[in-house]
Amino acid sequence: MTSEATSAETSAETSAEGPAERSAKTGGDGGESLRRVAVASFIGTAIEFYDFYCYGTAAALVLNQAFFPTLDPVNATLASFSTYAVAFAARPLGSVLFGHFGDRVGRKSVLVVSLLLMGLSTACVGLLPGYGTWGIWAPVVLTLLRFLQGIGLGGEWGGAALLAVEHAPRSRRGLYAAFPQLGPSVGFFAATGVFWLLSSVLDDAAFRSWGWRVPFLVSFLLVGVGLFVRLKISETPVFTKVRDAQEAARVPVVDVLRTHPRELLLAAGGMIVAYGLFYTATTYCLAYATGTLGIARSTMLGLSLVACLFLAAGTWLAATRSDAAGRRRLILAGSVLAAGWGLVLFPLLDTAQPVLIALGVGGALFCMGVVYGPMGAYLPELFSTRVRYSGASLAYNLGGVLGGAVAPLVATRLQSAFGSASVGWYLSAMAVLSLLCVLALPETRARELT
Repeated sequence: MTSEATSAETSAETSAEGPAERSAKTGGDGGESLRRVAVASFIGTAIEFYDFYCYGTAAALVLNQAFFPTLDPVNATLASFSTYAVAFAARPLGSVLFGHFGDRVGRKSVLVVSLLLMGLSTACVGLLPGYGTWGIWAPVVLTLLRFLQGIGLGGEWGGAALLAVEHAPRSRRGLYAAFPQLGPSVGFFAATGVFWLLSSVLDDAAFRSWGWRVPFLVSFLLVGVGLFVRLKISETPVFTKVRDAQEAARVPVVDVLRTHPRELLLAAGGMIVAYGLFYTATTYCLAYATGTLGIARSTMLGLSLVACLFLAAGTWLAATRSDAAGRRRLILAGSVLAAGWGLVLFPLLDTAQPVLIALGVGGALFCMGVVYGPMGAYLPELFSTRVRYSGASLAYNLGGVLGGAVAPLVATRLQSAFGSASVGWYLSAMAVLSLLCVLALPETRARELT
């Protein structure tokens, strides 16, 4: 090839790149902006998922006795998990609400509102009197606050993922989308760590009386940190172009249902295994190990901290590799791994040996991370810019209803009726369902976002 041809080819390639892609190569101000966006998307999702997981941990450990003391142990646990599931029903509503304004007004401003709603709802749980003080109103208000948590988180993930993806160069979207995808790992680690610390330093009576409230009250501080970071970032260039051209959708959710129904349903199905693995391996297994197997609360929380490292490793590995290997291929690989690990998880747990429990839960969370990591770029790439916030958020959170909301409830009933092995088969079935859904979707890593 002649030098003139090479020069012309390089020039054409450079002219086809967006400003973010060119600046990332040169390491100029755009690169600095990308780092700021990555940090903002990571910190925001970490804080919001910390809030969300505080409730899940408390639901497994203490909310059944604090708010449902008149029920027998199994039904009290089911009632506690039912208030936990309410947030998953609310999350698609949050997707529609925040997605509407995110696709019409902008990603940044909507993310600030979602952070405020989530943080304040969480902090108020820490201030809520128990059943002994407020009677029936205590679980009623608890359910309302959990519903508001769900609305807030329903708008969070899509905006954070779009913030990273729409700022990033095409060849590195998986890398930058890895940062908001790490938010759940860090949020879960932080929430579990705070509960573990309190369980270690407080006796059981103090923990159940007031200690469990401390993680919720910490949210007041975290909201301030999150707002400080998010107010410093700029709107995404992809959305700015659509807004300036006055091409924003009038009713984004209607446009999603009209133009992307297949992508919406299949992507939601693809997310089922990630949610099912996570909430079975964390919330349900925590309740099962401490309640049925008799493992000490502090021990199980410590093992959950170790297992969380597997989640972070799987998420980062798959998300960053997806730029070269493809999003779809890695998600399919994670689903296959999950189908096999579902049959291994509970035999490992039932040994009641700490090392094997950590291996079982850690392996499940690693499989979840391999599926979940590439989704940060994959879901936004499936939808057009005009409806991307609504489409990606709705697919993500509909998967949560099907995989996350019911998983602890179904697992509790299955274990009670058929033994723990049936819960493993349930996990494997969800993995196969997600595998089939993703097989019907295309690869997206080479797609342009505009």
